[in-house]
Amino acid sequence: MANIHPTAVVEPGARIADDAVVGALSYVSADATIGPGCHLVSHVAILGRTTLGTGNRVWPHATLGAAPQDLKFHGEQTELIIGDHNEIRESVTIHSGTENGGGVTRLGSENLIMVSAHIAHDCIIGDHVIVTNLVQLAGHIHLGDHAVIGGASAVHSFVSIGPYAFVGGMTRITKDVPPFMTVEGNPATVRGVNTIGLERNRFAAEDIQRLKDAFRRLYRGSNGESSTGNIAENLAALETEHGDDECIRMLIDAVQRSTLGLFGRYRESMRHDNRRRNPAK
Repeated sequence: MANIHPTAVVEPGARIADDAVVGALSYVSADATIGPGCHLVSHVAILGRTTLGTGNRVWPHATLGAAPQDLKFHGEQTELIIGDHNEIRESVTIHSGTENGGGVTRLGSENLIMVSAHIAHDCIIGDHVIVTNLVQLAGHIHLGDHAVIGGASAVHSFVSIGPYAFVGGMTRITKDVPPFMTVEGNPATVRGVNTIGLERNRFAAEDIQRLKDAFRRLYRGSNGESSTGNIAENLAALETEHGDDECIRMLIDAVQRSTLGLFGRYRESMRHDNRRRNPAK
């Protein structure tokens, strides 16, 4: 039987695994599911249709599954799905999805979401991601596996941040971030390859060297633009020389996609609503 503190409120209908812990003064809604080995430390609010997988630990004053801060939302049945073995620290907020974004906000597995970070509606977060203190993620953002977002950074809606990317602290991100790269500053600029992150994840030295060569071709000019010809020409050259390299292929695809969207956000070209129309009251 689940270990539920006497001061916790668990609504009838909530599904709580037998070995889960619901700490003092926590609240679990009727539509929530708390999986095996989960631990709500204390003062945790699990709202709406929120599902926690296995072995998640949620720290005090975190709120998971609250209604999205979107004026187009009118109480539709949407949800938040969280994978396994995530560490969700104090005062984190993660909101449920919207109908316009597919109805689901999703957090993968083995992520660390640090104090007071916010993950808005319809975000899709991969695995092994680190979102550090006070990071603000707007709606519809995609974070690839092993991405790291530095403290107090703010990310615009519909931005995609590629796998193994590193965003420096206090960075304002308004465009897609390519995989394997380090981005920082205001305006945000691609500064180089995320060498430390790649080495920690045991990338081969030759793979890192090819990514460094790609960086020099694509980003070594001012304002993150290539100084050796236009981006399209350099992408074509990289594809010819290293198109069979998986990392280079991912980088090429990401850069090509970002040029298709509004303001360098390729996923924004797929949005269903009219961004210039005021939401219905």
